[in-house]
Amino acid sequence: MIPQRASYRDIPLYAPPKRPCRVDLSDNTNLFGAPPSVERAFHAAVSRVPRYPKGYAPDLRQALAASLGAKPEAVTTGCGSDDVIDSALRAFLEPGDTLAFQDPTFVMVPLFAKVNGLRPVPVPLTSRHDVDADALLATGAKVLYLCSPNNPTGTALSRAAVERVVDGASGIVIIDEAYAEFARGRDFLDLARTRPNVLVTRTFSKAFGLAGLRVGWGLGSPELVAEVEKARGPYKVSSVAEAVACEVLTKDGEWVRARAEDAVACRERLRSELTSLGLSPLPSEANFLMVPLPGALTVAEQMRERDVNVRAFASLTGVGDALRIGVGPWPLMEAALAALRESLR
Repeated sequence: MIPQRASYRDIPLYAPPKRPCRVDLSDNTNLFGAPPSVERAFHAAVSRVPRYPKGYAPDLRQALAASLGAKPEAVTTGCGSDDVIDSALRAFLEPGDTLAFQDPTFVMVPLFAKVNGLRPVPVPLTSRHDVDADALLATGAKVLYLCSPNNPTGTALSRAAVERVVDGASGIVIIDEAYAEFARGRDFLDLARTRPNVLVTRTFSKAFGLAGLRVGWGLGSPELVAEVEKARGPYKVSSVAEAVACEVLTKDGEWVRARAEDAVACRERLRSELTSLGLSPLPSEANFLMVPLPGALTVAEQMRERDVNVRAFASLTGVGDALRIGVGPWPLMEAALAALRESLR
C-alpha cells in the first residue's frame, strides 16, 4: 500500500466538467488569437530547447522590471501566476498555519492550502462583493489572499477595503490581479512597490494570450521576493516561454491593449443580451460574466450538448448557482447565446 498523508488523501484532481466543444468559453483565456510576436520568438528560441533554461528567468525579470519601473530583485516569475501564489504559500506558511481568503474566489487557493497542509479559512464577501476587511483580519492569518478583479465573480475590490487589509495585516497579503488588464479602475501595483508585506501577482495567460506557455509573475519588496524565489525552484519558466513572454511584453503592448478593449466591448454587449433574457449578470471588470442561475450545472451540461462549454458553479457563497461565461469574438458569443436560449427552454 502506498503511504498517504491523512490531510492529502481526499484532495481531488482539479478537473472541472468539460468535453471538447467547438466553442469553449470556460477558461477566461484570450480567444482573439496569439500576439503577433509569438511565432517569430518561438522559432528563434528553438535552439535553446536542448539546454536547461537560465535559472530564475533573469531575462524575463529584467524585462518586467523595466516595464514596471522596478528593480529585477522586486520581480518573481513562475509557471503561471498560480505557481507564484503556491510558492508564496510555501515560503511564508508552516504546515498547520492559517490561510485566509475571500469567498468565493479562485478555486485553486483552497486547494493549494490543503496540498500544503494549511488550514483554509474562507471569509464571505460583502453583499456588494467587496472584501470584508475586518472579518479577514480577525482570522489572524499569516497570509491573506485577495483577488481583484475576482474570479469567478468578475467583481473588483474597493481601494479602501484592500488598503484596510494591507494596513492591518500581521503578515503577507497576496493580491491576485490576473484580470487587471480588463479592469477600468486603478490597480494595486503601487501597494507592492510601497508596502513590504504585499505581493501582487499577474499572468501572461489572459490578456497576453500565452495560456499554453504558462508564465506568471509577481511584484513585491526585494526581501519578500527573495523568499518566494527560494520556494519556486530554478527552472519553473521554460527557455521558450521566457523568450516568447519577453518578446510579447516588449513588442506587442498595443496589440494586448487593443484585444483587452475588444474583450470589454464584447463583455458589455453580452451583458445586454443576457439582460434581455431576464438574467442579471454581476458587475464585471474581467473578461467574463458571472450569471446567477438556479440549476446552472444542468444548464451548462445542456449547453455542452450544443457544442458550447461554459463554467458552472453550484451554491457559491453570496451568489448561489451560476454560470461563468468567458468573452471572445462576437461570433462565439452568438453561439453561446443560442445554446443558452435553447437550454433555458
